[in-house]
Amino acid sequence: MMIIILTSFLFISLLVILVRIVKKLLWTPFHVQFMMRSQGIQGPSYKFLHGNFKEIVEIKKESINKAMDHLSHDIFPRILPHIFSWKKLYGPNFLYWYGLQPELVMTEPELLKEILSNRNNNYPKMDLEGFTKKLFGDGVLTSIGEKWVKMRKLANHVFHGESLKSMIPVMIMSCETMLGVGRFMKIKKLKTAFGSSYSEGKNIFQMLMKLASLMSGNASKVRFPGIREEEKIGEDHNFGSDFLGKLLEAYQDNKISIEDIVDECKTFYFAGHETTTIL
Repeated sequence: MMIIILTSFLFISLLVILVRIVKKLLWTPFHVQFMMRSQGIQGPSYKFLHGNFKEIVEIKKESINKAMDHLSHDIFPRILPHIFSWKKLYGPNFLYWYGLQPELVMTEPELLKEILSNRNNNYPKMDLEGFTKKLFGDGVLTSIGEKWVKMRKLANHVFHGESLKSMIPVMIMSCETMLGVGRFMKIKKLKTAFGSSYSEGKNIFQMLMKLASLMSGNASKVRFPGIREEEKIGEDHNFGSDFLGKLLEAYQDNKISIEDIVDECKTFYFAGHETTTIL
């Protein structure tokens, strides 16, 4: 009798597990795909387990191995060849699969305008997880709700037009010492936000870019810890008028934590390298 009960329990458990696996790997993707297509959103068909990942890899490999005919600023077909190809094939809005994760691509200006305005919070920010969140932190770029309002208010105060006027001498000095156009953006961001020189921030830039490169190359393989720094705040309350100074001042007033300071530094160091417009 006991053997029959154990056998039945094992059979039911295996059946439940099998149903969940089938639902996750087959039913849900095909259901999502069917619902999107019923609304006119086409795209490459979902493939078991990998979605369209293999197609993406093949298209990117083909694009990289193909020499450019001439130098051009129109590099979209080269850096995102799968998006470029599928846009021509399926239209401005389409759905594709990155493994089990559906990715909805929209390129219509009016839709993008509605999404980016996001006045009714219908389009929340992407929820970063794991090593990606450790890399970018939870600063003004990724935070939401009250924390975003608090951090954005600090940034607004420092980067307001009147506040930036006092930074003009620093920007002029940065321009005079710049060695290239790309470096100029980094210098200006560093001096304006953190009051440091390019040489002082160069090592941090290199570490962050190396970490970003590792993250990109190992996204589907292994996880690794992000950068974490501990700062000790002294008793001197004269932190300066730059962004870092305002962050330290807010920390001194118990408005933000050390983690918030580190996250904001990550955000603006990355912004100095790849200027973003979604802040």
